Amino acid sequence: QVQLVESGGGSVQTGGSLTLSCAASGYTYSSSYMGWFRRAPGKEREGVAAINIGSGMTYYADSVKGRFTISSDNAKNTLYLQMSGLKPEDTAMYYCAANRDWIPPGARLLPRGYNYWGQGTQVTVSS
Repeated sequence: QVQLVESGGGSVQTGGSLTLSCAASGYTYSSSYMGWFRRAPGKEREGVAAINIGSGMTYYADSVKGRFTISSDNAKNTLYLQMSGLKPEDTAMYYCAANRDWIPPGARLLPRGYNYWGQGTQVTVSS
């Protein structure tokens, strides 16, 4: 049974940093794609960053490039999202997601590219 458990959310001021973690279990982590998504109040879920766990290739939304870094500790089956330079518009519930299969390039930052989801962790950035 696939399980994804996020942690590390919290409240920070503008310009602050947070690191989110996602502990994965129940599947072959090393051959998967994983991603971070977020949903702000009143908005649709959007892709933030994704990674091919096997190759280490990463993908980022334009809104977070240069500020967020997705990484993986394959020995711990854990995904991370390092966030710096946080802005109020980054306030959202953040979710990690996984797909054990290949994802077409156009879908790697889209929710439809993933079939397993965590329950989310809240990030709040105050001005």
